[in-house]
Amino acid sequence: MASGVGQQGDAKAQPAPEMTRREAMLQLLRLGGVAAGAVGAGIWLSERSQRPIAGMAKEARRDHRVAIDAQWPKITVVQNGEPQALVRQALENLGGMARFISKQDVVVLKPNIAWDRTPEQAANTNPDLVAEVVRQCWQAGAKRVIVTDVSCNEPQRCFHRSGIEAAARAAGAEVILPDPERFREIDMGGVVLKSWPVFTPFLEADKIINLPIAKHHILTGATLGMKNWYGILGGQRNQLHQQIHQSLADLASFMLPTLTLLDCYRVLIRNGPTGGNLEDVDLKKTLVAGTDPVAIDAYVAKAYWNLDPEQLPYLAMSEARGLGTSDYASLKVKVSQLGS
Repeated sequence: MASGVGQQGDAKAQPAPEMTRREAMLQLLRLGGVAAGAVGAGIWLSERSQRPIAGMAKEARRDHRVAIDAQWPKITVVQNGEPQALVRQALENLGGMARFISKQDVVVLKPNIAWDRTPEQAANTNPDLVAEVVRQCWQAGAKRVIVTDVSCNEPQRCFHRSGIEAAARAAGAEVILPDPERFREIDMGGVVLKSWPVFTPFLEADKIINLPIAKHHILTGATLGMKNWYGILGGQRNQLHQQIHQSLADLASFMLPTLTLLDCYRVLIRNGPTGGNLEDVDLKKTLVAGTDPVAIDAYVAKAYWNLDPEQLPYLAMSEARGLGTSDYASLKVKVSQLGS
């Protein structure tokens, strides 16, 4: 794997160069190629999920962040590589997986496994990316590595057809499908999200790594990192769409990940979040990763859908809660180009 580091630096210096750098970074992200897509199924969650037995659980914010270290960037963008190489380079740029995972940690990986789709359709996280993150967690000394999600379509089909179940197991992960008996009612302390059933693996982890995929979304314009937290919930999640931006900010305030790796290897540019047409998927061979989930979402939304933060109100809501910044150009961003 050949690699080269692109632009790096603090964008606070001078206004004109800052904008030039931002546009250059976005132009890099917009480069891309070919595509994939296919067919779907009925919505498992809204039709089958029942509200689990409520437990006596107090408000329990999950903060899995590690200490800020100024020597490492808060965002890195890695391009022109296969999923495994993208993950390895991104982690190297951020200080290595050992910076985030300690020995004996129970680590939960949260890919998007919502839909009964193949990897080429880009509705779920790339399975090779998930498998490489599993391997990196083991190398850092994790005690357990769990891969799970609460699917929208029928879970067994989603986990199998996405390729994630097989890839994760081959890398040594424990794969847990959603089970109605394994939810706990939690006071999430949100504006919209009050008491809600949460899948217990997400409540019992030492570290959580968010592994979303970048997709178009009919309601918000794009579904990115923070939208992926819908997959920790049971119950009638479709009700949250009535106040989707506030619910996203509530979720982001409840579940603060150790690390976010936003899969932009294949990007569902149109007709998301389920897809179904090969022509709607662009091959970008990119990974955007880091410790600022607000900046990551803002960056990718602008790059692929030309959405400014003002068009995604959940970003400002999350920023107001101290979860990050939508002004990604103010951060030190490390860009790497990999050889083909």
